[in-house]
Amino acid sequence: MHDLAPVTSGANEEVEMSRHGKPGDTTFLAKIAQQEQIVRKWSMLWRSIILSSFNKTVFPYCRYIRALNFRDLRYLLEDSKFKGQDFFAEDLARFNVAMDKRERGGKPKVPRRLDVISAIDAIGEVVTQQTPNLEDLSGHCGFNVYDGFCTLPRLQAMTLYEGAALAEGAQSSIHVHCPYFKALTIYEWRDDEADHQLAMFLNGLRANTLESFEIISFSNIGAESFLALNCHRESLTELKLSNLTTDSVVALAMLKGCTALKLLHLEDLLGITDLEGTQNDIFLELISWLRDCKSLREISLKKFMSGPAIMTPLLLESQIRLLKLTVEGYSMRDSRDFHRALAHQETLEGLWLKGDGEDVVRDDVDIFVDSLSKLNHLRELSLGDVSDYFRDEHLCRLARSLFELEGFWTSGYGITDAIWEDMSGLRKLRRLEFAAMTGFTVDGILQFISTLGQGNKGLVLAVMNADVDSNLSDEEQAIIRETLATTLDGRWDFALMRDPDMSEFEGESD
Repeated sequence: MHDLAPVTSGANEEVEMSRHGKPGDTTFLAKIAQQEQIVRKWSMLWRSIILSSFNKTVFPYCRYIRALNFRDLRYLLEDSKFKGQDFFAEDLARFNVAMDKRERGGKPKVPRRLDVISAIDAIGEVVTQQTPNLEDLSGHCGFNVYDGFCTLPRLQAMTLYEGAALAEGAQSSIHVHCPYFKALTIYEWRDDEADHQLAMFLNGLRANTLESFEIISFSNIGAESFLALNCHRESLTELKLSNLTTDSVVALAMLKGCTALKLLHLEDLLGITDLEGTQNDIFLELISWLRDCKSLREISLKKFMSGPAIMTPLLLESQIRLLKLTVEGYSMRDSRDFHRALAHQETLEGLWLKGDGEDVVRDDVDIFVDSLSKLNHLRELSLGDVSDYFRDEHLCRLARSLFELEGFWTSGYGITDAIWEDMSGLRKLRRLEFAAMTGFTVDGILQFISTLGQGNKGLVLAVMNADVDSNLSDEEQAIIRETLATTLDGRWDFALMRDPDMSEFEGESD
């Protein structure tokens, strides 16, 4: 209901206003009125859903719902324009749960503001009993949903804000009543017993039914949970583990049975665990596990000190053909083998690399560019800091080799108009962003735009670190912006390396 509904949250206010607003109706009061109208429609949407669970609507809306996101309800209840007295009128009055009353300086006790979480719990308790076609449940689910799993026979996926919601035996009910359940996402799980509790949940599901598992933020999961995931070794194809603690990183090799993975995202919380240098046996076991994942198509390693060393054998594995690769938090200086190995993954369509580009020599850059230029199927290439020493000739070589590029982000040094002729050969390019120190001219940029075609429709051209000595005037930028919009329906973004009117020390605190 969240993403599929025509009106959802305040994040879509501008879109909704542009759809219903009158041309030229841009006064402050008009915008406020439009925003209030959006919130009213948003409230009506949720009121209708809730009332339908009481059979108080003409149509049984609840029974049609396939995706229900209680985050959206929370956004509504916390919106500054939300009118609780209207929303909680009549049959919904039971959900108007106020926080504990308080007393101020002898004055009579007055009710505090709405207890949003308790209200959502009460609403969720009722609504989920009347949604037999629900497939995807997400948001804050602190209510006793487990008693209601018998009314959710089609449930396939859950996204929970707190994993602790699973700590009371949900797996048994899902095992019996939800034969299609296959995906679990948890925002955080900070309890000390999180690892054991998650392991109990995973072990209690039907074996080899979980296909996707994700931890978005911080958690205390580790060895027990990783062992339990092996109960789904034949079905698990997507695994995303963010903000892993040191103990969790050391335990990753316990996932060695999960070799059906197609997508794997791993992120070290602190980035200080040197597996290769201090835990070499575990380092080798981790590599062995990854090399056994023959179906792997997308992998991401973030803030792993040994990231390049872990990835190199994987890249050289002939039976693994990656489509997307992300490595963040590594040093260019010590990664020649990793960069050479990139060339072996010729099937790559997306490559995102970010790290420390300092203290490199010419050979480091040449080896890197040589490998990149062999990845002829790349559609997205993002280079953060690792390309700090790229010059015109390096970008030109990439442009002459990577004709499938649709998005290109790069840093660099002393980049000039000399690149535009080769860049114009990228006939599918839709986004070109320079975090490099650039010295472009208005004539060079306009000439580049004039050579582009329909394949570049909607191009976003962003020059975000221009040399102050090559500043473009407001008039020149206006010409570029208008030309790009007129010819390609594109967008222009521009920023200087620093403000030319601000001294180097201006703005620093005393």
